[in-house]
Parts: sequence; C-alpha cells; structure tokens
Amino acid sequence: MALDNKLLTIAYRLYTIEDGEEEEEPIEVYNRRHPFQFISKLNLVLPRFEENVANLVRGDEFDFVIPCKDAYGEFHEELMFDVDQSIFLIDGKLDFNYVYEGAVVPMQAEDGSQFNATIIEIKANTVTIDLNHPRAGQDLHFVGHVIESRPATNEEITQMLNAMSECNGCCGTCESGGCGGSCGGCR
Repeated sequence: MALDNKLLTIAYRLYTIEDGEEEEEPIEVYNRRHPFQFISKLNLVLPRFEENVANLVRGDEFDFVIPCKDAYGEFHEELMFDVDQSIFLIDGKLDFNYVYEGAVVPMQAEDGSQFNATIIEIKANTVTIDLNHPRAGQDLHFVGHVIESRPATNEEITQMLNAMSECNGCCGTCESGGCGGSCGGCR
C-alpha cells in the first residue's frame, strides 16, 4: 500500500564516515528549535534518507548509515581539473569574498546547464576545481528523532511545489538546500 505525501519534521545530527573513520563533530545539526522539514514523495531528500524515516511516527528515534554509493556516490579524481582563472574574474579581478579555497561556486556549461564546483586551489593563472559533490566518497550517519509526522495538506504540497519551481535553475543548488534560500525559492 502506497503512503500519501507526509510532512515530516525531524531533528538530527549528521556525521560523515570516510575511509572507515567517523568524524567526531556533526557536519549538520537540526534541532527542535530549528528542525529539518520536508514532504515525502517529492524527491526533496536522498531516497535512502526518506526510506529510513518515512514510516516513522512522532517521537520515534533513528540511527542509520547511508553508504556513499546510495548518497552522493564515490569520489572520482577525474572530476578535478584546472580551469583558466579568467572565468572567475569580475572587472579584471578575483573577488576573494566569493572565490577562495573551499568555496562552492555556481558554474554554467557551454550548453547552458548549471552545476556547482568546489574551489580546491587558486594558482597564478588557473584554479583547481572539483566537480564531485562535497560529500562524494563519504558514508552519511544520521542520528535523530521525529518531531512530527502527519499527512501533508494539499496546500502544503502546492506551496512546496511552487517554491521548487520558483527556484528551478536559479543557482543549481536547490536540491541540497545549498543556496540557503538566497535565490528566493529554496527552503
């Protein structure tokens, strides 16, 4: 029997595991005061995440690991390469408020498709970028509890779909919430 769309409000801590070693500090924390909320069956979260929480009810606790192959995939060295520094220039200069090692920057391919790249190193004439997802090669360990789980209303689903369509393509990071709402339609 298929479930209807559910509104899930969750508190969790997310830890990464790389090469068998789990980070001591969480990389993401959502708590009761600032919870994570999504509507199921809208492809808003990792499928394995949704599988693990969709059938839980208010008060249920969870503790599960999503292997990297089911999260953001394996890390691929061939997705790291040097590009000419000129593509990052604004008025002939690098804006170090936005272009720095570790920054995730939106980019556009010749065909107009958008994607994100992480800046790895800034050299004299080139910039090393990484097109892997920042969590590629990492298993994800979620520990938390369900604050609320109930059927989503038609109005909530419509609002979420409208927000998704407003954000579609604006910054290329909406699927992961990476723009933090800066484009006007995300989260």
